[in-house]
Amino acid sequence: MNSSVRNSLFGLLVLTTPLAACAQQPSAAPQGVAPAAVSSIAQSSAPQIVTGLPDFTQLVEQVGPGVVNIEAKIGARQVASEQQMPDEEDIPEIFRRFFGPGMPGPQGPQGPQQRRGTSMGSGFIISPDGYVLTNHHVVDGADEVTVKLSDRRSFKAKVVGSDEAYDVALLKIEATGLPSLRLGDSNTLKPGQWVVAIGSPFGLDHSVTAGVVSATSRMNPFANQQYVQFIQTDVAINQGNSGGPLLNTRGEVVGINSQIFSASGGYMGISFAIPIDLAVSAAEQLKKTGKVSRSMLGVSMQAEITDAEAKGLNLPDTRGALVAGVQEGSGAAKAGIEPGDVITAFNGQKINSREELPPLVGPLPAGSKATITVIRNGKPRDFTVTLSELDTGALAARSDDDADNADAPATPASDQLGVQVANLDAPTRQKLGLKPGEGVRVAGVSRQLAMDDPRLRPGLIILQVGRTPVGSAAEFARATAGAKKGDVVMLLARDPSPGGGSQFLAITVGGEG
Repeated sequence: MNSSVRNSLFGLLVLTTPLAACAQQPSAAPQGVAPAAVSSIAQSSAPQIVTGLPDFTQLVEQVGPGVVNIEAKIGARQVASEQQMPDEEDIPEIFRRFFGPGMPGPQGPQGPQQRRGTSMGSGFIISPDGYVLTNHHVVDGADEVTVKLSDRRSFKAKVVGSDEAYDVALLKIEATGLPSLRLGDSNTLKPGQWVVAIGSPFGLDHSVTAGVVSATSRMNPFANQQYVQFIQTDVAINQGNSGGPLLNTRGEVVGINSQIFSASGGYMGISFAIPIDLAVSAAEQLKKTGKVSRSMLGVSMQAEITDAEAKGLNLPDTRGALVAGVQEGSGAAKAGIEPGDVITAFNGQKINSREELPPLVGPLPAGSKATITVIRNGKPRDFTVTLSELDTGALAARSDDDADNADAPATPASDQLGVQVANLDAPTRQKLGLKPGEGVRVAGVSRQLAMDDPRLRPGLIILQVGRTPVGSAAEFARATAGAKKGDVVMLLARDPSPGGGSQFLAITVGGEG
């Protein structure tokens, strides 16, 4: 062997031998210290360094057995659709549902969509005799629903009832002595309070996540749930968590996890739950009658009040719900509420926007009396309205025919507004569901006005100028004759297309709309 290599190896041996010796033969321990001190330190538990943080261990151990996994099988079937769904990229990236595999997709050119697969979700037991709460969208359209308990037992479940508007479903399994969860009061929740979610994200049973309440009374304009004021949290919620409980630190259910705000389809820090008070009210009705009833005022309202509309209606600000239409024979009509009224309070509770009104009206029993405060002509007025039951089938389909060509010739009117109107004949009014002598058709709009407010376009039906009904071009001209430059003229317009509604449009004379 080369002498230099031999010397190098010898050097390595000399260097490593003392290290191995240190590990194998430690020096004698100091007096009073046990030889196994190193070993005992490694095995002993370290003291708690961080204190004061919440520990949900006992909560999860106590309530976990009452949380269940739900599997809903959906067989192959033709699902009719009156309206083709938009492409995925056109759907707002907000409030996406938590369907499992088999989620219905957009209707393609082949015709009605085929819906088939399995929807995975969560739920929780609310009574020892087998009643279970979950989301409507978890079991919607299911041929077979299976509930799996934490002890691995499985039961076929009966859907007692399901309500799409509240997104609540009540199930029943044949079992007794089941662990049930205590129900809390969601009205006591405040932003900043700790909450816990237990569910089956992506099929991972009894997963626990925690966070805080971010906000209460959140509205969702995209999910057809105008009667629900959601609890917003930052609790991690994903596909499969739908229907699971949202718990306070006492282990009480305060909500049902339902939706997320997401640009990716997964958790992004914003989750929504249905308040348990609303869900329990729905469950009680489902158990008793198989359906959920809601009340209504009998008014249609605009999405928002603009600064120009506030000026035209002589309002102090843009708060409130602007009444665009009143249903004939409804409680609101009988009480004297009119289009153009701005609802500012319901039973003493302030109304800042139209979204705040349905959740207050819907849960009340039909026949209840409510005090409605409105601003009319710049002054507040109170009305007592008897609520009636909401008829979900009350909205009749309108004719698909375009009635524009059936009108009388256009008559120039209100050049200062930039609007031309035309009279309506009797057959057109009948087709549009208008009364005799009601409304005029917009025949033309100036280029500037069309640019200022694209909502005002030919074909719309003008029902009122301010609070004054108009039924002819001459009446429209008289109603607008006194408008001066800079004034705001309010036009109550109805869209005659199928599903179209009414809304007020603010037109600034000689300026922007």
